[in-house]
Amino acid sequence: MRYRFAWPLATRISACGIFDVRTCAQAPGTPMPDTIILIPARLASTRLPGKPLADLHGAPMIVHVLRCAEAAGIGDAVVATDSEAVAAAVEKAGGRAVMTRSDHQSGSDRIYEALEAVDPDHRIEIVVNVQGDLPTVGGDDIRAALKPLADRNVDIATLAAVITDPDERTNPNVVKVSGREIAPGRLHATTFTRENATGPGPHYHHIGLYAYRRAALERFVKLPPSAGERRERLEQLRALDNGMRIDVMVVKSVPLGVDTLEDLEKARKLLAG
Repeated sequence: MRYRFAWPLATRISACGIFDVRTCAQAPGTPMPDTIILIPARLASTRLPGKPLADLHGAPMIVHVLRCAEAAGIGDAVVATDSEAVAAAVEKAGGRAVMTRSDHQSGSDRIYEALEAVDPDHRIEIVVNVQGDLPTVGGDDIRAALKPLADRNVDIATLAAVITDPDERTNPNVVKVSGREIAPGRLHATTFTRENATGPGPHYHHIGLYAYRRAALERFVKLPPSAGERRERLEQLRALDNGMRIDVMVVKSVPLGVDTLEDLEKARKLLAG
C-alpha cells in the first residue's frame, strides 16, 4: 500500500512554528495532537459514479469536504481513498491523501487501514470519520462529535438531529437513533433502525459521522458482522451488539449527503449561498 502527503503528518504549522506532536506545547486554537480526521472516499458508487470528483463550483466535492474538516480545527484531515484520481485531486488542492485497498466493505475498514499507515507509532488516540459525501457539514458539528469522548466509558460518539419532517419518520433511507437522554442534547444510544419511528418522540435522524477511540475502532473493525447489522444493514449495530457504548450529540440540522444527481444539484445551490 502507498501513502503520500503534501507535507508530513508528524509536523504542522502552528503558533509554535513547526508543530512537533512529541515536543511542542499545545497553543490555544491549534489542532489537538492526538486527534485525526479521516475522510473515506470511494470513486465507485452505484447511484452516482465518480461522486468524490463531482464539480461543486469549480472544486471536486471531496475537496469541499476536506475544507470542512480542516475548518473544524481539531487535528489533521486526511482523505483515505482507493482512487489515484481522487488522491491527485486532493493533493492538487494542497491536501493529503492515503491510498488504501479497493476491497474494503465499509468506510470504517478504510479509515483503519489509513490510520495504521499514517500513524504506525500509535500516537493518535481519537479518530473522526467524516464521510466523503458531506460537502455541507459544519465544523461545529464535527467538533460536537468529540464531546462524549470526554467520558472514558464512551467508545464511539456520533451525531443526530431531531426529525421535523413527518415523511422522514417512515423513510427507510433515514436511519433513526433511539437512546436514553443523559444530559441536555446528549443520548446514550440503545438502537439504530430503518424502521418507522413511532410514539410521541422526539425522534432523531442519525448523522453518519463518528468519533472513535483508537482502541474502539480497532476492536470494531476486527469484529464479525452482527445479527442486528445484517438485519438492518447498519454497521453501527455491530458495536451495540457487542457491548460497545455509543453516545450521540444532538445538533441543529442534518448536513446534505450527496448520493444522487438531485442531491448534487441541491449541494450546488446550498454552496452558492
